[in-house]
Amino acid sequence: MTKTVAIIGTCDTKGPELAYVRDRLKSLRVNAMVIDSGILGEPLGIVPDIDRATAATYGGTTIQALRSAGSRGKAVRGMREALRNLMTELYKHKKIDGAIGMGGAEGAVMSAAAMMVLPLGVPKILVSPIASGHHFFHPLVGTSDMMVVHSVVDILGLNPIACTVFDNVAAAMKGMLENGHPLPKPDSSQKFVAVTMLGNTTKAVMALKERLKEAGYEAVIFHSNGVGGPAMEELAQAGQFIGVIDFTTNELYDPLVGGIHDGGEKRLETIGSLGLPQIVVPGCIDFSVWNTGTVPEKLKSRPFYDHNPEFILVRASHEEMIELGTVFARKLNLAKGKIKVMVPTQGLSIPNVPGGVFWNPEADADFLKTLKNELRSDIPVSTLEHHVNDPAFGRKVAEEFITLMEGS
Repeated sequence: MTKTVAIIGTCDTKGPELAYVRDRLKSLRVNAMVIDSGILGEPLGIVPDIDRATAATYGGTTIQALRSAGSRGKAVRGMREALRNLMTELYKHKKIDGAIGMGGAEGAVMSAAAMMVLPLGVPKILVSPIASGHHFFHPLVGTSDMMVVHSVVDILGLNPIACTVFDNVAAAMKGMLENGHPLPKPDSSQKFVAVTMLGNTTKAVMALKERLKEAGYEAVIFHSNGVGGPAMEELAQAGQFIGVIDFTTNELYDPLVGGIHDGGEKRLETIGSLGLPQIVVPGCIDFSVWNTGTVPEKLKSRPFYDHNPEFILVRASHEEMIELGTVFARKLNLAKGKIKVMVPTQGLSIPNVPGGVFWNPEADADFLKTLKNELRSDIPVSTLEHHVNDPAFGRKVAEEFITLMEGS
């Protein structure tokens, strides 16, 4: 059966380029459905399959209302929401098998947001000149498995550079449609366990993973970088896991100070709301993460750790550790399923060791004290005389999870 790919872009400014990619797909025997995300002008050199007026209705609005929204930003936000709803409907009714988004700034953000609603494994490619390391990638990727292609030149003209990029994008889509697949649901024999990790907890999580494997569980590891945790929680909602070991929960601290590993306001609440069994460890909550050269003035006097040439880690203050105890308790108190908290007392990160730049046992102890005082009495908290990255600690956490599952 011939597959169909949605191509999303502003036809008033990118019409010929969208038509080129459409025709390249057709030459590869892939159907194409062009969706016009433009707002102001009229299509140039192309007739879209879904015009802008029709697209706008999926946001409960009209193209005229978007044009008179009062600002470019409001208009783009309105069309972005409409496109997300449209793509949801198209995929739900099996009218598309993949998607390509093309655009500069606003066009890229709109089409990327629309493609993010497609499930993991469904081919999605974003082509844009802002897909480079000088721009934030969250608006272009979110928690999805987006393939992002830097167009090198702007998307305005069918020159040899642009056409080479477009040809390869069409070929990549063809290959994914023929050889890839959406994420399947686990069958009853598969026991997948979500685990969060950073470089600061890798050794312990590796040992944890092996112990789980011995007991018949397969660990699925997420990088706790502000995207990994939320992605883990989304996939848990989709039914991918039988339980969670939230070993590295640093994504709860960065929002307090503006760091880049921000897991969002619902982080650490979703798993509990689902009733999934979980073990929670305060791994790496003692630091925030910053791009090198971006640490704000108010934090520059604090202990810091040169993690790598791109990232700087900054130690949480004593007061913030106490606040984190309250945050953890408030979120975990919402849990409906089996839960246990396990706290290593010999350091929460690699620099947090005796003599290390993050060593502050008093602050860490007050986090633990606050957590215990404010946590529900039926949620057990155990302390272990280990460092968070000690493989022995990782194995003990795995053992506790196995025990928790046997009692579920």
